[in-house]
Amino acid sequence: MITIVIAEDQKMLLGAFGSLLNLEEDMEVVGKASNGDEAIELVKALKPDVCIMDIEMPGKSGLEAAEEIKGLNCKVIILTTFARTGYFQRALKAGVRGYLLKDSPSEELASSIRGVMEGRRIIAPELMDDIYSEENPLTDREREVLDLIADGKDTKEIADQLSIKTGTVRNYISAILEKLGVKNRIEAITHLKEKGWFK
Repeated sequence: MITIVIAEDQKMLLGAFGSLLNLEEDMEVVGKASNGDEAIELVKALKPDVCIMDIEMPGKSGLEAAEEIKGLNCKVIILTTFARTGYFQRALKAGVRGYLLKDSPSEELASSIRGVMEGRRIIAPELMDDIYSEENPLTDREREVLDLIADGKDTKEIADQLSIKTGTVRNYISAILEKLGVKNRIEAITHLKEKGWFK
């Protein structure tokens, strides 16, 4: 029997996935979580074979939870509406065994779980191109600067926090805008969010 924990913040979907999987003769849903923190607790307590995880949930996201579950001998399958390159690449780094989109046919979920249990990595066909697609072009320092901008810090506050000159911060911002091909800071943040590169 394959034991499963499902993490999904939309109650109706959580119930539907649970009911669907419990109809399978070789599967049992042993726990349901509505956010990433609950998912981690349930995986630690119940030691399921598989955890099916949404990405965007309150508290810890599905990707953050997957990163924490990585060493717990539980295979994580991401089930999401978002076919975003950054999310997908981060999921692969977290050791996720499956990445499926919610608009896939329901029978695909059960067969994907079996495939993952057999040691395969299951990825939605729409995402296959993303494995080889663009990476986030920003350096760690540029990402740090953009994170601080997103937190509402101005140039001087960023300079103080990173112990660099305001002119250096402005240079980083120019480099960020140029690399992302955007006109201003807000567009830069929006662009990174759309790609799923924003932590």
